[in-house]
Amino acid sequence: MAVKILMVCLGNICRSPLAEGILASKLPKNKFIVDSAGTGSWHIGHSPDKRSIAVAQKNKLDISKQKGRQFKTSDFDNFDYIYVMDSSNYNDVIELAKTPEHIAKVNMILNEIFPNENVDVPDPYYGANNGFDLVYKMLDEACESIALKLLNKHA
Repeated sequence: MAVKILMVCLGNICRSPLAEGILASKLPKNKFIVDSAGTGSWHIGHSPDKRSIAVAQKNKLDISKQKGRQFKTSDFDNFDYIYVMDSSNYNDVIELAKTPEHIAKVNMILNEIFPNENVDVPDPYYGANNGFDLVYKMLDEACESIALKLLNKHA
């Protein structure tokens, strides 16, 4: 049975689609399923932000086929690991948790590289275009750490 990982941000068009594409590229597809969602409903069914698609393409990843969806309570049962991009996303997701096991699945993604510091991945949506490059670099580093841990534990 495949290990399932969910990446969560606010709208599911900037950070979490990048995190999904980056982590999926580092793991064997027959053993791991990576998906993404947003805590908000504004972008359900939409493609990722064109700037996220562009920075992914610049790094040889294609995230253009992803479609936005909203995080739902059933995701706690359907996913083994849930990584959120910032403390606001964390609070929104935890608020939907029904059990301590659900809460235990949720972690801030940058805790992978800054343990227990709860550092936010900045939302690049309203910033300059180079914000997407900076976010990509952060997520790539965090996903490298996650991939190594998952491969050691589940491969």
